[in-house]
Amino acid sequence: MLYLGIDGGGSGCRAAVADAAGRIIGRGQAGPANILSDTAGALSNILQAAMQALQASGGRPDGVRAVLGLAGANVGIRVDDIRAGLPFAARIETDAMIALAGAHQGQDGVIASVGTGSVFASQRDGVMQTVGGWGLVLGDEGAGAWMGRELLRRLVRAEDGLIKWSSLLSALRDDIGGAAAAVAFARTASPADFAQHARRITESADDSAALAILAEADTWIARAIDHLMLPDAVPLAFLGGLGPLFAVRLAQHYPRLIRLPLGDGLDGALWLARQGG
Repeated sequence: MLYLGIDGGGSGCRAAVADAAGRIIGRGQAGPANILSDTAGALSNILQAAMQALQASGGRPDGVRAVLGLAGANVGIRVDDIRAGLPFAARIETDAMIALAGAHQGQDGVIASVGTGSVFASQRDGVMQTVGGWGLVLGDEGAGAWMGRELLRRLVRAEDGLIKWSSLLSALRDDIGGAAAAVAFARTASPADFAQHARRITESADDSAALAILAEADTWIARAIDHLMLPDAVPLAFLGGLGPLFAVRLAQHYPRLIRLPLGDGLDGALWLARQGG
């Protein structure tokens, strides 16, 4: 028996095939795999990553036990469409589930997964609770896409004279062409497109606009973590592309609680597959 794990997020999709001993023998990767924002594109990228991993391992689609953790799966309305397009049987979970499994591997704990999107989860005595993961339109506070969108919002407000210009906002205006260009970009931008602007913020951390956005992100992330920590504190792991940044920024808020994750979301998908799928 071979085991296939897939971690599909807003910025990319990763796949791995492991043997019965847990040794990874094939890997694959492809583009974004948020099944809610782009179902067809997500399915294409899931298949591309999975087939790469299977070919590298010498495995066949009908010979694997698969667990997929996918952004957007918590909403549920596209899960059947994805399952119908797969050439193998699969357990489809949320990206929060595989992140939690990867970070704590059955132990009690909390995760803050902050990348293009954001989702938070806890496990106590086998019971899982989640916060967030609702996508950029109504959620994803603190995440890369959210930060990029907030930066563009501040550009528009500065041009309207409602807030002061900062060096970061001025540079952004010069690069993209002002508020009208920002609005045109936002009309069709994907979460991954917005998230590209988050790098401007993290690389300009002494800028007033960047400081304000990062401070608001801190507040939202801490609020979600604090909610999941009730009734008693448990180990906390940060994951995702922005996880290390906020682990440092919020370290004093969670003294002695932050731990390095045992693994990431892909590790969690494989762990769940090896536990029985």
